[in-house]
Amino acid sequence: MHRPSPIIPHRDNGYETLGNYAAIGEGRSVALIASDGSIDWWCAPGIDSPPLFDRILDAGKGGYFQIEPTGRYHIERAYRDNSNVLETRFITDTGIALMTESINSTLAGRLPWNELARRIEGIEGEVPFRLSLRIGTFADTINAWHQDTSLGKVYHIGQLMAMIHASDDVNFDSYRDQGAEAHFITRPASHTLLALLVTENEPLAIPPLEKIDQRIETSHTGWCDWVENLSYRGEYRQQVIRSALSLKFLWYSPSGALAAAATTSIPEGIGGDKNYDYRYAWIRDACLIIKSFVYLGALEDCKAAFSWLAATIMKHGPELQTCYTLSGDPVPEERFLPLEGYQGSQPVRVGNNASAQCQLSMYGDMLGTAVLFIDAGHLIDIGTSRMLGELANQCADRWRSTDSGIWELGELRHYTHSKMACWLALNQAVSLVERGHIEPTWKDRWSRERDRIRDWIEANCWSESRQSYTFFAGSEKLDASVTLMHRYGNDVNPQRMRATYRALRHELGHGSAMLYRYSGVEEDESTFIACSFWMVEALVALNEPDLARASMEEILGQINPTGNVQTLNEMFDVRSGTWRGNLPQGLSHLSLICAANALSGHRLEDRDY
Repeated sequence: MHRPSPIIPHRDNGYETLGNYAAIGEGRSVALIASDGSIDWWCAPGIDSPPLFDRILDAGKGGYFQIEPTGRYHIERAYRDNSNVLETRFITDTGIALMTESINSTLAGRLPWNELARRIEGIEGEVPFRLSLRIGTFADTINAWHQDTSLGKVYHIGQLMAMIHASDDVNFDSYRDQGAEAHFITRPASHTLLALLVTENEPLAIPPLEKIDQRIETSHTGWCDWVENLSYRGEYRQQVIRSALSLKFLWYSPSGALAAAATTSIPEGIGGDKNYDYRYAWIRDACLIIKSFVYLGALEDCKAAFSWLAATIMKHGPELQTCYTLSGDPVPEERFLPLEGYQGSQPVRVGNNASAQCQLSMYGDMLGTAVLFIDAGHLIDIGTSRMLGELANQCADRWRSTDSGIWELGELRHYTHSKMACWLALNQAVSLVERGHIEPTWKDRWSRERDRIRDWIEANCWSESRQSYTFFAGSEKLDASVTLMHRYGNDVNPQRMRATYRALRHELGHGSAMLYRYSGVEEDESTFIACSFWMVEALVALNEPDLARASMEEILGQINPTGNVQTLNEMFDVRSGTWRGNLPQGLSHLSLICAANALSGHRLEDRDY
């Protein structure tokens, strides 16, 4: 573990700086821990469950679980190498203590309950600690109550049962329905353990504290073993491995689904209303995460995620939804919660109305991912093959339609990226036929429609005055998602591509590598991390490795400020040097991996699976 930079915890009107949150998880739930030892976000038992702790969305009445020294202190914090076990050193005037945190699992997989463990060890001197537990109310919708049992205090929150399990040296000052207060002191070689055990609609198992303590190390071993089995040996390996571990937070092991992020309603701009619920599985995001898993050599994760995608689409029929719940069901309609929102940014949403949008790019995502999966040395079954053929036919039928685009906008237009993705879908469908993975019945049709899409794009989506492919047909606005056109292969004029990338960097990056999503959006939001890394990957594809590498270095230099533990959000405000948007954000982490892979010049045939 490298020596981390010190942080002096500070809250602004009760809110932690987003860049100071670290995540822990076990492949089912994700907790966010502030620099002052407070767990401000945790949905249990699953990522898309109601929040048990939600102070990140309401500093006044949100739930939290905080352990911090009683006096003045600063911290040094980092993950263990190749692990999602978090270590925090509390450095005070009287001593030093080390807190190790994990949501535990076993070597055989996840536990049948949630087990959030916090171990505090004395290193030097004495450090008095206080514990504050405020049970959440499912975003102000449930009243919690506690019950005395022979094994301790148990909290009931709706259908959840939760128990705080603590070492004998933890002295509880008060219990109440809404939480508890306690204190303890660390001394050299002291060992204190606190665990929060949670189950839903089931009996609550209370394992011995010694077993919980051991499972912290078991969990660490599990993370290290997963990393050891990855085949990535390219450039920026430290950042790639950390992003890979962050993506594992979003892999929902009960089903194989991949969540877009672990939070809801973290704003894209403070005080703005672009606050959405990302705790669901988007086809687009899942396909791109699978791509990064292929580059990493994470075979089991690739198979599980692709199988879940195929099964979910076949379950609901070929009419694609943009996103599904992590169990593969339709996403609920949006509703607003009575919470203040992060730093007053409202509304706070549960559910997502984008699920019913038309997004033509999903055809390219699915067909492109199928080819990538096969290129990695795997096979698809007959049912998946037929489903892919149905999607290709849908694409051939619908590519002339307007849609909401990759950015899920309210205005239906002929978005350039959507048309490019339709070209990719049919091109990959033809390839799958030629390689014997899809029935050849419609091959000639797909080939003709593919060529028509290419001609339509060149005729309608190129601006001579801007010397760039534009946001949508007939527009003079620009869109950073066209950096994904490198997936087009050799059918795009390289001069037009170079000109487009220059225009994007000038207008959407103001000359830098940090790109906004599209023209005119910078007043409402911050630079979009994935777009910035997509540009790196695109420059490599255009044989501009020096500019690509310089851009990569610039991005990493911008987004790795003091105290950041490389848990990437959706956006980064270059004006204030602060993070924005939901976290951990899958698109941000996967795009870093893909950019690093591109710079490394790696090819699939170089991998060991």
